[in-house]
Amino acid sequence: MQVTETLSDGLKREYAVSIPIAELASKVDARIAELKDKVKLNGFRPGKVPVSHIKKMYGRSAMAEVIEASVRDVNQKIVTDNNFKLAADPKVTLPTEEAEVEKLITGGADLNYTVGIEIVPEIKLGDFKTIKLEKPVAEVAEAEIDEALDRIAKQNTPFEAKAEGAKAASGDRVTIDFVGTIDGVAFQGGTGQDIAVDIGSGTFIPGFEEQLVGIAAGENRTVKATFPAAYANAELAGKAAEFAVTAKKIEAPGTVTLDDDFAKQLGLESLAKLRDAVKEQIGRDYQRMSRQKVKRALLDALDKMHKFELPPTLAEEEFNRVWSSVTEELKAENKTFEDENTTEEKAKEEYRGIAERRVRLGLVLAEIGDKNKITVGDEELSRAVAERARQFAGQEQRVWDYYRQNPEALASLRAPIYEEKVVDFLLELADVTEKKVSREDLMKEEDEAA
Repeated sequence: MQVTETLSDGLKREYAVSIPIAELASKVDARIAELKDKVKLNGFRPGKVPVSHIKKMYGRSAMAEVIEASVRDVNQKIVTDNNFKLAADPKVTLPTEEAEVEKLITGGADLNYTVGIEIVPEIKLGDFKTIKLEKPVAEVAEAEIDEALDRIAKQNTPFEAKAEGAKAASGDRVTIDFVGTIDGVAFQGGTGQDIAVDIGSGTFIPGFEEQLVGIAAGENRTVKATFPAAYANAELAGKAAEFAVTAKKIEAPGTVTLDDDFAKQLGLESLAKLRDAVKEQIGRDYQRMSRQKVKRALLDALDKMHKFELPPTLAEEEFNRVWSSVTEELKAENKTFEDENTTEEKAKEEYRGIAERRVRLGLVLAEIGDKNKITVGDEELSRAVAERARQFAGQEQRVWDYYRQNPEALASLRAPIYEEKVVDFLLELADVTEKKVSREDLMKEEDEAA
């Protein structure tokens, strides 16, 4: 076997490989010998089928197997001998001319092919102890707990039927059947039965709920409304529709008293316990936001600290993923780049920068994790799968089986766990100071960082 480097350009390498026919033939003979004791053919006792006969029947497929295995083994040897970290799968170019392929498969020619390799650059890690970060933190105020309790009370407001003949007012709940049409033609998703509409909630498309004011049970009414230009369903976006509505029930909102009895309806012992639960939930939300801010600041610092050539394939693949997401979102919202006050060229430049940052940070985090032996254990992965399974009530076993049988899906769960563990490791080394901020500032910062 002969391996010759034919290209060394930045992170790209190319090799010409030649494997003599004698080496291939030896491996084919070994494969045929394995088959001798396994092949069962009519007219021959087990293990007594002539080798020449087996070779005639299975020689081509055995050679194909040997070529595939040889290419894989040689490529791995190149990577191992040179201590490469691959940025992408090797690109193998095998003979394609029919006569050449036939000669190779029938054992009449050496195997000559080329393999292109793209490697990850050597990354010199910075001194993480020099990183200084501010972590914004916000305390949960009593007023915020009161606001949250008011929202919970509103969500659990009881509704009682209004007197016969009573008309709907803002704040009432109207149960309706409706059939929607556009230019006289019914559209998909435009029909509903026994749908509860809280007038003034803003749940339906603009203008719909307001036109139910004054309707009585049993009354039919035509409601005209226009779908928003940025409606999720692009086929309906911006279109005017008519809805033939029949009111079936009119209900008025009752009152909710925030006391121990209300808390017990929600499964808690007392109003005090409910307040504690609400405060804890808000606190967790604030902690999540704080974590996002300090993590973003950390990633910004890592990005400034590490500059190196990116593997072109990784950068291009990430850009394609980002760009596809951007264009699909614009299409779904029925928008153009002009609507976003930019051009396609400027947007591509911006998102290419984002893609390159992601690749760079991904490589840096992977290098940090590798150098410091950070791993994701089976127990951690199992918890992640269990958490995902809980999101699909009644289908837990299917979810478990899916992840067990799909390595790529399992890797998609492992990656974020690994990243967070590396971030935790770095935050322990960095100089992190807490900065108290208001809820508004914490939320504002989150919006700006999104």
